Amino acid sequence: MHRKVVLVSVAALAALIPAGGARATVEGPAEARPKPVQQAAADTPTERRQVVTYWTESRMEAAQPLDAPAPKQGAAGLSADEPAKGTPWTAPPTRGRGGVETQAARSSGAPWTSGGAVTRTTGRVFFTTQGRNSSCSGTAVTSANKSVVLTAGHCVKLNGAFHTNWVFVPGYAGGNRPFGTWAATRLLTTQQWNAREDINFDVAAAIVAPLNGKSLTDVVGGQGVAFNQPRGRQMHAFGYPAAAPYDGSRLIYCSGRTFDDVLMSDDLGLTCNMTGGSSGGPWMLNFNESTGLGTQNSVNSFKYNFAPNWMFGPYFGNEAQAVYQSAQSANAL
Repeated sequence: MHRKVVLVSVAALAALIPAGGARATVEGPAEARPKPVQQAAADTPTERRQVVTYWTESRMEAAQPLDAPAPKQGAAGLSADEPAKGTPWTAPPTRGRGGVETQAARSSGAPWTSGGAVTRTTGRVFFTTQGRNSSCSGTAVTSANKSVVLTAGHCVKLNGAFHTNWVFVPGYAGGNRPFGTWAATRLLTTQQWNAREDINFDVAAAIVAPLNGKSLTDVVGGQGVAFNQPRGRQMHAFGYPAAAPYDGSRLIYCSGRTFDDVLMSDDLGLTCNMTGGSSGGPWMLNFNESTGLGTQNSVNSFKYNFAPNWMFGPYFGNEAQAVYQSAQSANAL
């Protein structure tokens, strides 16, 4: 192919159950439960202490970029599969309420300065992959176990191997960790990403252990999450890009109406200049700029190198929902 695709990748490649509503434990229909792939992470207290201790400020700042593979393609030049579509399903934010779909002023990549819940629920993800320390972005979402972080598939596994030393740092700001460092006990991704790193299924979740006796969304809250939604919606995307002109120290956002990728994937597109390190950051529907709450419906995944002003994210269909449902129903320890 003449079109080369580069994932927006790691480090610098470039609480509550909702009150009064349906519990987050409500599962989607049977069609939405293809079994995801799971990998144990730091699943003992000793391992979690070692992982958290490993991530010193200097190691976080020195995390290096990781080259990502081009999307795997089928015989027709496209992905071999498309996300299965099923019944629309939504879990509301953990705290407060989201907004309504609006024609917000478009941003292609500016610092987020309005505060709100998004500054607590979004964070940087750090891990070791093939002997190198790297980073992505992730989001705390409402969940039955209060312990789920959503991110991109390549932020938990790449080039055939799951990452190690995996932690989530919500609210990261210029080296500060205002809400602590949360070690993953388990990593989950889609069968398609696990088997062949199919860009249409670049979705993952991490289950993080309690910290100081408290669960993640008890401390930072959680964004809502939705699957099998209509396309072409207004969205806000967030992340911690670390490649120039960004340095990973600030939360950056883009906003606008999504469009379909008609080139090499079934993904959604958004005009966005975020760079490496923003991978796994949330795309949110119905984002309320006053409260900082919304409903996650994709993640930063990849860019075409000939179209640096476009970001693409996977459609949240049945496979992505299965990852979320399995993660939120699991024990955090």
